[in-house]
Amino acid sequence: MREINSQKITKNIKEMCIEANHFLSSDMKKVFDNAKLNEKSPLGCQILEQLDENLKIAGEDMIPICQDTGMAVVFIDIGQDVHIIGNNLEDAINEGVRQGYVEGYLRKSVVKDPLIRENTKDNTPAVIHYNIVPGENIKITVAPKGFGSENMSRVFMLKPADGIEGVKNAVITAVKDAGPNACPPMVVGVGIGGTFEKCAILAKKALARPADSDSNIEYVKKMEKELLNRINKLGIGPGGLGGTQTALAVNIETYPTHIAGLPVAINICCHVNRHVTRTI
Repeated sequence: MREINSQKITKNIKEMCIEANHFLSSDMKKVFDNAKLNEKSPLGCQILEQLDENLKIAGEDMIPICQDTGMAVVFIDIGQDVHIIGNNLEDAINEGVRQGYVEGYLRKSVVKDPLIRENTKDNTPAVIHYNIVPGENIKITVAPKGFGSENMSRVFMLKPADGIEGVKNAVITAVKDAGPNACPPMVVGVGIGGTFEKCAILAKKALARPADSDSNIEYVKKMEKELLNRINKLGIGPGGLGGTQTALAVNIETYPTHIAGLPVAINICCHVNRHVTRTI
């Protein structure tokens, strides 16, 4: 049994919130640079150059890469042979978010109640997804999520008869409806299967998967590539002003589901698609 002090978790979460909001992850840099090479529209190229300049200034001057510094989403895989000492785990995570956003001078975007909209003033609480896994380590992914793109996300409760074409059409419909509002070029996370809530979590998790990776399921890998190609033929383009690079990546995650259903969730993120992962 390995002991980990909750203060270590808090410290890492704090650092990860600041890092995610100031620096593009290496996988996102790779697909963004690829989009710059492949964009055919002169205006699209100009917009991508401006976005790239923004990223460089953000890193050099420690300014957030986007003014919407997001709601903190945390995926945490906890080894079943780990014993956390000190504070309650959830409190430790939220304290890390609080320190990161306050000490990192990041915008505070969370309200205490969805209808009585009083700001919490420290960007807590985070949205936390726990997973118990074998081992004695804790793997943490912090993915601050801005709401321009979040508001464009969709869930479709398809029928099994809709099949793979129904899934593809749902994804294309969501991207078309999002248009310029998701701050393209976007990353499209897709969750297929499970239940109403499970497919949404899968879609969120798909966004945190490296954007330059492929699914290890062959038919899913093919669908990712086909959908990316189809989305980039929509002509929405960078900034929604036309072009050939509407999406940087399509990541799909699947899960077993009920014989009577085919849930599909599409979680869209803008070109920064912030995510940082550490193992402690």
